[in-house]
Amino acid sequence: MISIPDVLDAASVARLRSIIDAAEWIDGNVTSGHQSALAKRNEQLPEDSQAAREAGNLVLDALGRSPTFIAAALPLRVFPPLFNRYGGGQEFGTHVDNAIRIRRGSDFRIRSDLSATLFLADPDSYDGGELTIDGHFGKQTVKLPAGHLILYPSTSLHYVTPVTRGLRVASFFWIQSMVRGADQRSILFDLDLAIQRIAAERGQGDAEIIRLTGVYHNLLRLWSET
Repeated sequence: MISIPDVLDAASVARLRSIIDAAEWIDGNVTSGHQSALAKRNEQLPEDSQAAREAGNLVLDALGRSPTFIAAALPLRVFPPLFNRYGGGQEFGTHVDNAIRIRRGSDFRIRSDLSATLFLADPDSYDGGELTIDGHFGKQTVKLPAGHLILYPSTSLHYVTPVTRGLRVASFFWIQSMVRGADQRSILFDLDLAIQRIAAERGQGDAEIIRLTGVYHNLLRLWSET
């Protein structure tokens, strides 16, 4: 599970919110599988609406500018971002995301290796709404500042606690990674971060940096699916 700060800055969050807050919202179960529909109580932007497309493009552009997101997810395909909001006691009970996500009305589909939530509301503006992820290291609770993103394995059980004051607004989406295995992605991410830290001290032209970069790309070549 990786937290990525400032995927959107304050001005970008404000611009995105101005788009989606003015749009018409519908029952969030329009995109639910059978299991999720039993546990889900929230609202969602219609995925084929102009507002969802415009806001989704802003998110995708921001992801493309985030070195940490690219290094952690190694994205092959990203499902077009969706948008939801919770208020008045709404929640999403324990569930696991569908293995295959299909964009309605198209032949676009991905294997969901990673799930992402991009927070779009100040955490002080609402009570509850914590994303709780039950992983290998126990339960971890997440409630991040607006513009920050959490990336976690789609295989994880997770839930959103009831929102008892204000509105919890977020974008959510899934990623099919070039590297399917979580262990391999973790190794590559750690190696990438180590190379960046050493390069900052020694410079990109250092012989050992070049050697380590070669190791990184050879591992990526060995493990990637494209």
